[in-house]
Amino acid sequence: MTTVLLHFDDETAPAQRLAEVAALDTAQVEYHRFPDQELRLTLPFHESTRIPSTLVIYRSLDRPNDKLVELLLIARHARQQGIKRLILVAPYLAYMRQDIAFHPGEIVSQSIVGGFLGELFDAVITVDPHLHRIDRLEEAIPTEYAIALSGALRLAELIARKRHNALLIGPDAESAQWVEHAAAVTGLDHGVCRKVRHGDTQVEIELPGIDVSGRHVVLMDDVASSGHTLARAAEQLLVAGASSVDVAITHALFAGEAMEVIKSAGIGEVWSTDCIVHPSNAIAMAPLLADALGQVLAELS
Repeated sequence: MTTVLLHFDDETAPAQRLAEVAALDTAQVEYHRFPDQELRLTLPFHESTRIPSTLVIYRSLDRPNDKLVELLLIARHARQQGIKRLILVAPYLAYMRQDIAFHPGEIVSQSIVGGFLGELFDAVITVDPHLHRIDRLEEAIPTEYAIALSGALRLAELIARKRHNALLIGPDAESAQWVEHAAAVTGLDHGVCRKVRHGDTQVEIELPGIDVSGRHVVLMDDVASSGHTLARAAEQLLVAGASSVDVAITHALFAGEAMEVIKSAGIGEVWSTDCIVHPSNAIAMAPLLADALGQVLAELS
C-alpha cells in the first residue's frame, strides 16, 4: 500500500514536519485562483502508476470557507482516480462552535460541516476542537476514525521551560480543561477567570480569587481570535500586581489586529502550536499527529 501526504504551499512547513516524523512521501497541490474567485486545483498524480492507494491531506481549517471547497474538489477527484482511503489531518477544525441554535432560524454548523467531512474522508484527525456540549468528536463527525488530540501537554512543557513557577490562568470557563490538564502535568498553580461577553469584541473579565502579586502569569487557552478576551484578562492581572503576563494557545487564529490588541494590553510573549501557521508558532505538533496517523493507517490497511 502506498501512502502520500498532500499539502498546500502555505502549509509546507508543518506538513513536511509531519511527513518526516511519519516517514511519508509528500506531494503539493498546484493552486490557481481565477479572477472570478473560482479555484483550479491540480494533483501531482498524472499517471496511474503514481496514484497512491491512501492519500493523507494536510489542511488546517482556519479561514475555512475556500478550504472546505478545496477539500470537496480534492476528495471527489481522488475517489474518481481510484484512491481507496482518504485521511484528513486538519489540526484546526472550523465551524465547531455553533452546536445548537441560539436563536430561531440559526443554522447549526457543527453537525452540517461535521457531516460533510464525514462523507468525504475515512478518518479525520484534529487538535483541540472547540466542542461545548458534546464529549467526543465522532458526535460531530460521523466516521469511525474521528480523532481529537490535545496541545495542552506540549504547551505545558514549553511553559515549564520558559517560566519558572508560573501561574496558569484560563481567561474563561471554557479554557478550564486545558489549564487543568497543564497544571496536572507540571504541578503549577492555576485558576480560571469568569467572562461575560457582550459582543464579538466586548467582554468583561473577573479574575479568580488567587493572589497574583509578583507572579509570572501565563494565560492559556485553546484558541485566540480577536484577542480581546486575553487582553482584558491581562490588563486586570497586571493591575492586580502580576510581574508579567504571557500567552500560550493551541490555535493562533489572531484575526485582524488581534496581535496589536494583545500587545497593547501589556502581554509579553505569545507561544502557539503550529496547528495554524503564524509567527508565534513555538511548538510542533508533528509527533502527536504522526502517532495518531500511524495508528489510523495501521487499522485501515
